Amino acid sequence: MRISLGQMAAAPDKSQNLDTIRRIASEAKERGSELLVLPEGAMVHFGDASHRLVDVAEPLDGTFVSGLRDVAATAGLAVVCGMFEPYDSVRVYNTVVAIDGQGDLIGSYRKIHLYDAFGYSESSKIKAGDGQTLTFRLGSMTFGVMTCYDLRFPELGRQLVDGGAEAIVLPAGWVHGLLKEGHWEVLLRARAIENTAYVLAADQVGDLYTGSSMVVDPLGVVRGRAGEGSELLTCDITTQRVKDARETLPCLVHRRFTVRFVDPPLGEAVVPQEVDVGVGEALGVTPIR
Repeated sequence: MRISLGQMAAAPDKSQNLDTIRRIASEAKERGSELLVLPEGAMVHFGDASHRLVDVAEPLDGTFVSGLRDVAATAGLAVVCGMFEPYDSVRVYNTVVAIDGQGDLIGSYRKIHLYDAFGYSESSKIKAGDGQTLTFRLGSMTFGVMTCYDLRFPELGRQLVDGGAEAIVLPAGWVHGLLKEGHWEVLLRARAIENTAYVLAADQVGDLYTGSSMVVDPLGVVRGRAGEGSELLTCDITTQRVKDARETLPCLVHRRFTVRFVDPPLGEAVVPQEVDVGVGEALGVTPIR
């Protein structure tokens, strides 16, 4: 399967971003791609601390997703893209939608892990998802979805793979800063290696973001990397590569334990419980609510 990552800078205007996405999708289709992955928040830029995302958020049947569905149907390729859904008068959901090549919405994922780190407070604007994850089938391959900061939590990647994912798509707005660029590559490759799955990470660019969108294969080999500007990165991925990697490195079968999170009493830390379940067995992971 040929896939493309559309590295772009989201503007404040949603219609302008849809026009940008339409151009990207057209080029991706010309290259023979079946899937286009766009960044987190491609609907509209996050803005500074004073920017009210609640004023621009839309439901899944709103004009932005409807526009994405038209883009996908016109180009005849699947699209994965970040947007914002309403929650209340202060916060929104940071949502990724998946649309197939006929323009049908096949699923959505609300970001679970919020970026309250490195001096940033995503939770002041964003409501965390309830833990529901998203996998979807496209052609002969199954994909799972993460969003940006989720990359730092290996439990989520493992849950997606336990659900059948052979590739993880990661729309992101990875904020640059001291050590951040290094973390980006190390974590992308780690999630690929430990899950013997492709990782397809599409990042935003601009003054705030890292860029460097990347395709990493199931043994951690970087198959393609974008630069620091707007760019369309296209690569071929195969189920055979996943199969071969999992036969060569059968760590998914060799697992001796999984991690189950238990909701603690209010004010206490969440403690991971190690449970020995035997070779090849998996209990799954319950994400933190």
